[in-house]
Amino acid sequence: MKNIQLRPLSYKFIYFRYLVFLLCGLCVLCGEIRAQEFKTVRDGIEYAEVTREISGQQVRMNLLRLDLTKVRLDVVHAMDAAIGTEKTSSIATRHGAFAAINAGFFRLDNSIFAGDPAGLLMINNSLISESLNGRTALMIANAADRTNVELGRANVSNNITIKGKVYEVETNRERGKDDIVIYMPMFHRTTLTDNSGIEFIIRQDRVRQILDLSGNTAIPCNGYILSASGSKRSELSAILKSGTKIRLSLHHSSPTETIPDRIFGQSEDIVGGVPQLIKDSKVDVTWQEEKSSKSFVETRHPRTAVAKLKDGKFLMITVDGRSESSGGIGLFYLANYLLELGATDAMNLDGGGSTTMFLDGKVVNHPSDKEGERKISDAILVFPRGKIH
Repeated sequence: MKNIQLRPLSYKFIYFRYLVFLLCGLCVLCGEIRAQEFKTVRDGIEYAEVTREISGQQVRMNLLRLDLTKVRLDVVHAMDAAIGTEKTSSIATRHGAFAAINAGFFRLDNSIFAGDPAGLLMINNSLISESLNGRTALMIANAADRTNVELGRANVSNNITIKGKVYEVETNRERGKDDIVIYMPMFHRTTLTDNSGIEFIIRQDRVRQILDLSGNTAIPCNGYILSASGSKRSELSAILKSGTKIRLSLHHSSPTETIPDRIFGQSEDIVGGVPQLIKDSKVDVTWQEEKSSKSFVETRHPRTAVAKLKDGKFLMITVDGRSESSGGIGLFYLANYLLELGATDAMNLDGGGSTTMFLDGKVVNHPSDKEGERKISDAILVFPRGKIH
């Protein structure tokens, strides 16, 4: 038998083997993340709880993976109005939803206008609040056999046309100085304005009544109120008379020109967020374009987000934070994690103390406010397909 002498392994060879081991380990980790075990809790609804270590802190996440051929999605505002706040769990329970997450950003104070959406919100084809800075939005269209969703940056507003001149108007919000606001029946019983402006009662596209230096006008159920203050009061009072025709129209576009008109036309519910996280299977956090801030993106906060997945399913995720058990997450970390889960497009919704996930009758995450679950403006509800809502 031939005497074979084994030569000692070189340091280069050992280092090479070590790199291979690390890379294999990372690949295994990626595989485990993609194959994260979801538990089916209802036909078309899968749920998972995940804990990861990020920069030395544990981060707890709750995930819902939805088959959009078996569930439908609806956006609902608190108290079924345009202002006001309500807990996510309460909104879901009132409407008989199986699952829900909090959705858009909103005015959070102690005024009667608390809950006013801070950005785009459309419910049942009715614009509740116009878009802000062309920010990202989730568009939902419920067809008979499936729910279709699109994510993209959007500009949406109401316009009025008077004698050929077009005015872009605000919708369902506190009237400011030199302002034009329209108030729809969903807003409140009245306009909640003071008596420094002028208000036009509009029915069937015509001015039916003019109330100058008057406020807090009752909103007709079959029309709306056009309210103006300051210089806009003077301008509109000079051209609007009883019987004048007014055309109200919805204007929509996209700053990225990637969302075709048919998506806007088919979407019954739209809710805005900030910023975009993933576009076309690539991390693309557009906080600068959407006029957000670097600190908002990079600081570890509780987060709520949604994503379209490669397999056609839809993902909802909440990330707990501001506690010893969960340290929150920055948006670049969140975007990369969603990419690992197979996201093709993703966006960030309202987070912080608002972050809430409701499932099968209870809140399953741990909201960060000391008082517990926070009252919010609007929520995305999940219903088994076929359930009438």
